[in-house]
Amino acid sequence: MAIKFGGEFEVKWKPEEVYDFLTEPKKFAPLLPDFQGMSEQDPTHFTVKVKVGISYIKGVAEVKMELTQADRPKRAQYKGSGSVAGGNVSLTAGFDLSPVANGTKVAWQGEAQIFGRLTSVAGGLLEPARQEECAETNRWITSSDEMTKS
Repeated sequence: MAIKFGGEFEVKWKPEEVYDFLTEPKKFAPLLPDFQGMSEQDPTHFTVKVKVGISYIKGVAEVKMELTQADRPKRAQYKGSGSVAGGNVSLTAGFDLSPVANGTKVAWQGEAQIFGRLTSVAGGLLEPARQEECAETNRWITSSDEMTKS
């Protein structure tokens, strides 16, 4: 089952500063909703753990990520795979940056492919959960002191 997500927001930082922040896992990963931990293997590989839950299926997702595209200060993309409660996930997530009058516009997008028991048990709940998570992620990013400080 494929789940697409994305959104846009603006911050007061220059594109280079936003790019550096979003390509440094030690900076952005702890700000993820329900962050549990992370380890960095090298500058382009890291593993992140976050709490996940849909209905009565809850747990910690452990996802191995790789920075697969890096075009400073315009675009970056991550690819990852890992295990989640009741299944496995393969995902891509990226962002495009463009300068605006008061800083930088960030357009982020991604797609997760979910496999296993999770899709058969909670499949109908995944789309509403995705919509809620996208809205929450946009709120989280735009209200984060780390991303909005001037």
